[in-house]
This record gives sequence, structure tokens and C-alpha cells, in this order.
Amino acid sequence: MREVNAVVVENREIAEEIFALTFTCGEAVPVRAGQFCMIGVMGFPLRRPIAVCKAEGEHITVCYRLKGEGTRALSCVNAGEALSVLLPLGNGFFVAEEEKRIAVVGGGVGIFPLISLIREYEGKKEISAYMGFRNRDALCMEEEMARANHLTLASDDGSVGFHGTAVQAFVNDFNRAKPQAVFACGPTPMLRALKQATKDLGVPVYVSLEERMGCGLGACLVCVCNKTDGRHARVCKDGPVFEINEVEL
Repeated sequence: MREVNAVVVENREIAEEIFALTFTCGEAVPVRAGQFCMIGVMGFPLRRPIAVCKAEGEHITVCYRLKGEGTRALSCVNAGEALSVLLPLGNGFFVAEEEKRIAVVGGGVGIFPLISLIREYEGKKEISAYMGFRNRDALCMEEEMARANHLTLASDDGSVGFHGTAVQAFVNDFNRAKPQAVFACGPTPMLRALKQATKDLGVPVYVSLEERMGCGLGACLVCVCNKTDGRHARVCKDGPVFEINEVEL
């Protein structure tokens, strides 16, 4: 982990209330799929945790949804301005050598860390991706998701692709995809549904949790989650990726 004085290259709206921010760190920063960064926003004491979507040498792209005053202030940052950024943070995703076929299941802003996974393993694994959106207005990054060998889009209202959730689309296609591991990120109800749907499938499932964070370093304990063995874990330091049966959802 390091603190960098990042310079904004681009900060634009790519879907309804979804922004893509690209900044340069001045040097290449090694970032694994599923890791995140903490971005300082002028006038706010706490940094904002945002998953890395793309890491290309010294250029990093993150995507975020407008949720509160902090992200709205971040959306007003212009190209050429500087940001204080801590990265890379978290443990991220890991795909074992023997896992040749994988599935990724994403919903909402959870699609963005999964794009980093697709990019990292493109051409190395057979990837089936199932990405869910509220509606057509929320659809974005389709060209990045299409790096997967098989892509299924889903929408709550049926305006894009499969009419239903990404989890439902994944279950419907499971026998064709035959994944040896599943990787997911999205809202807790989606992950809870995935846990129920995969409990008898005999395939490992790894989830990246979305939690509020204060420091991103494991010190403040804001992002503590409950584990199924009765212990606790810090999402920022011990995760954000966990085996799905390891954590309470």
C-alpha cells in the first residue's frame, strides 16, 4: 500500500448516476483484481473506498455511484486536478491454477471489481459472466464485460438481456458453463440469493463484500463483518474477498 498524489485524467458519467474516474499515479502500481483504493475528497475527513476497475500501468480507473455528498463532490473533480489516493488495498480475488472454467456474477456497482477479474484472466481461463442492472439506463462498461468468453446481461425490468437477476441468469446457465469456481460482488440480498442457489452445486464461491469503511487499513473497525464461526473480520484488511460460507450475509 502507498499514498500517491494522483492526477485526474478523466471523470465522466457513463450511466445514470455512475461515474468513471481515471487518474495517473506517475508510475506503475501493481493492483490485483478485486483490490480497492481509498480516495480523498476535498472538504471530507474520511476517504471514499472504491474498487479498482482497470489498472493499466500508471493509469487506474475506478467507477462509483453517486450516493452522498462525498461522491457528489468527487464527481465535480476535473481533469488535471490532484487527489490523494491510498492503493492498492485488500486481498482481492485469486483463481487457482486448476480452475480452468470460472463464472463471475455481479450486480450494480459490484460489476466493477469483477471487470478487473475478467481483464486479469482474459485468455487464461474460460470465463462466463452474468451481470445485472436495474434497467437499460444503468447499463455501462459492456465492452469490458464482453472480454469474457460468454456474457449474459440481466435487468430487473427486462429492458436489457435476461429478465431477472444475475443470480437467476447464472443458475439457468450453470449446466452449460460448468464453472469450477464462482466469483461475485453486489448488494447483500444478491449475495444471499447466490449463497442459497449454490449450496448444493459443489462449487466454491468467493464474494467481495461492500461495506462502509473509515480508514481502509483495518484500524478503525468500521467495516467489521460477522463470520459464520462466531468470529469477526475486517472487510478492508481481511477481505474484501471471502469464501461465501465463511461470512454471514
